[in-house]
Amino acid sequence: MTFAIKTLNAISRAGLSRLPEDAYHVASDVADPDALLLRSASLHGAEIPASVLAVARAGAGTNNIPIPEYSARGIPVFNTPGANANAVKELVVAALFLAARNIIPAAAFAHRLEGDAESMDKAVEAGKKAFVGFELPGRTLGVIGLGAIGVEVANAATALGMRVMGYDPNITVEHAWKLSSFVEHVTSLETMLKRADIVTLHVPLVPGTRGLIGSDQLALVRRSAVLVNFSRGPIVDEAAVVAALEAGRLRGYVCDFPSPELNKRPGVVTLPHLGASTGEAEENCARMAADELRNFLEQGTIVNSVNFPDAELPRGEGTVRIAIANSNVPNMVGQISTLLADRGLNIADLLNKSRGELAYTLVDVEGEVPAALVEEIRGIEGVLSARLL
Repeated sequence: MTFAIKTLNAISRAGLSRLPEDAYHVASDVADPDALLLRSASLHGAEIPASVLAVARAGAGTNNIPIPEYSARGIPVFNTPGANANAVKELVVAALFLAARNIIPAAAFAHRLEGDAESMDKAVEAGKKAFVGFELPGRTLGVIGLGAIGVEVANAATALGMRVMGYDPNITVEHAWKLSSFVEHVTSLETMLKRADIVTLHVPLVPGTRGLIGSDQLALVRRSAVLVNFSRGPIVDEAAVVAALEAGRLRGYVCDFPSPELNKRPGVVTLPHLGASTGEAEENCARMAADELRNFLEQGTIVNSVNFPDAELPRGEGTVRIAIANSNVPNMVGQISTLLADRGLNIADLLNKSRGELAYTLVDVEGEVPAALVEEIRGIEGVLSARLL
């Protein structure tokens, strides 16, 4: 069987090479794709063919994808958490130094110097006092969000001699194991804001995090505190940041998201969305996204979906697999099992996982499964999609 994948952005060859040419047709002009592979292209308002079974983004954020719409169609949306973690971590660490040592305005001052060596030396000695900064060891860093990136940032900051606090009500066991024992776990965002010299954000943009840092939160921070945002722009209320800077409540704001409100404003450093802009990160994201699509299309496996639960079931030898996406409602597995039993088919293995309002079921069946049976499964109320592998 050959699968067709439509790319909506340029994808690194390192990732595309994970899709064997004898089994995958990958192009930007595929008419009826089985899956979509993209980076930053927006799918909001885009008409998606009925043939699409999955969408994978080579990156962590998925705010360019209308996830509720795809969930209703039983389409898993994959992302690549952690694939660009080192790239973002490095830039965040650089941002700490940019803010602490006033490097950007100091470099701009030096760039404007004119005259001979003697006059430049005098200007340097007279002007450098305006750029006095502070050192990082002993300062307190507050890390909001302890996913793959937040954990790496927290660990790097402890290695720099900083005191580090971490806040994440939803931290996973996996990430907790990777977190340095020197990182203090705090359970209150307000407590963190009051104690931190620098606050850095590492959370996804979802309804619950939009405007997470606004005027009420900035009213709590220490005077001369610095805010760092390499997650998503709308997580921070820009108007509140500007007001805090003008009032002297905030020393600086370093982010990856230029805007008319922030551009050329004193105390603000904006970068052109460079967080994951390294060759290594692009390759890592492309590899992971390609692997996720391949495992799903060939085996029905779900790993790193933002809307459906992880589901991995070793394939039984000589079995036929049915993959079913459905609403998380009672007796779904019972109805599926009854249909199989009525056809005289034995279930060799079964996995049913749920995540909120959605669920996913893998059924390995002994014997031949007629296409008509799959249609009957699709007809069960609450089934969003079903396919035979």
